Amino acid sequence: MNSMAFISWAVAAIWILLGSYAVFTLALTWLWTRIRKRAEPADIPRDFFITVIIPVRNEAGNIISLLEDLNRQTLPLPHFEVLVMDDSSTDNTAAIVRAFAEHSQARIKLIPLPDERTSAPKKRAIETAIAHAQGKLIVTTDGDCRAQAGWLHAIATCYLHTGAKLISSPVTFTREATFTDHLQTVEFASLIGSGAASMSAGYPSMCNGANLAYEKETFLEVHGYEGVRHIASGDDEFLMHKIAARYPGSVYFLRHRDAVIRTAPHRNWASFYRQRKRWASKWKHYQSKTPLVLAIYIFASNFSLLLAGAFVLAGSIPLSVFSGMLALKCVPEWLFLGSVLGFLQKRKSLIFIPVTQVFYPFYVCFFGLAAQKGQYEWKGRRLS
Repeated sequence: MNSMAFISWAVAAIWILLGSYAVFTLALTWLWTRIRKRAEPADIPRDFFITVIIPVRNEAGNIISLLEDLNRQTLPLPHFEVLVMDDSSTDNTAAIVRAFAEHSQARIKLIPLPDERTSAPKKRAIETAIAHAQGKLIVTTDGDCRAQAGWLHAIATCYLHTGAKLISSPVTFTREATFTDHLQTVEFASLIGSGAASMSAGYPSMCNGANLAYEKETFLEVHGYEGVRHIASGDDEFLMHKIAARYPGSVYFLRHRDAVIRTAPHRNWASFYRQRKRWASKWKHYQSKTPLVLAIYIFASNFSLLLAGAFVLAGSIPLSVFSGMLALKCVPEWLFLGSVLGFLQKRKSLIFIPVTQVFYPFYVCFFGLAAQKGQYEWKGRRLS
């Protein structure tokens, strides 16, 4: 095959791939928009009880705000408890939690974890907490997050209305202050929206452990993290895939503004890089074919646009052809992201969608390759 024939074949393949990607993105938009706020039961049953699990390590600067949020929940205090799992913090996180718990109206308990080396510290924290949990429903979040007053009530009413085995709820960032904050908000909205759409379609792919709820009994029934306990990341998605496989149609996304959890965007490149590399490292370990195929498909679609850009620079295709390819990919993305950002009340970030779209193909390809190197640093530890 000569070079001209190869380029013609490659351009045709790019058009087909990007055309399918446009249809895929429009389908995501439809699946996202059809998720509606669910009807709420009139009241909470007297015997209903939630256990909130918060794995922490060195969160002295953040944990007090989250504990105050939990103290202000509209879900009556007798209906939930809070287990803060301290993973050998080297700051005064534990002292802050103990002092707050002494005067809190909510049931807050600090459980120190042994200072033992493990490849998956967050999974260990959650499994230990579940052994102590009294709640029928487990809700997990992170020590650097903020919860609205109606957070637990929204999750409780969704569970009571649907009987879901697992509920994934929205996560976004706190108020954006910089250009990069807005870019992170747009990128993160794409992940939340895509995960929600996949649940709406009945093929769950992504969720976020900072805002996840599931039945304790179901966690035990699928044997928790057995089989993936050695993998540092994936306390959320691996569990969701196991539950979805055991109970098809039992995974729901809670599209309710009271249920949105907020956290701070990364303020430096190093922390952003470590987190995204940790997330991307899960792809090769997926046992469910759906998220693995999606990860490869998203990578290929973004790589194809970079390849088209290289053809333009080499003079192999005209700029007008590349512009058409760019529009085919970006216009449906803009519609999808605009809908998700509107729900998250992040309308100021809408103007940053085109900028994000410029960087995103490089971003996806970079982290898809970077994740092949298994080790990364997280919370002062080197994990693999």
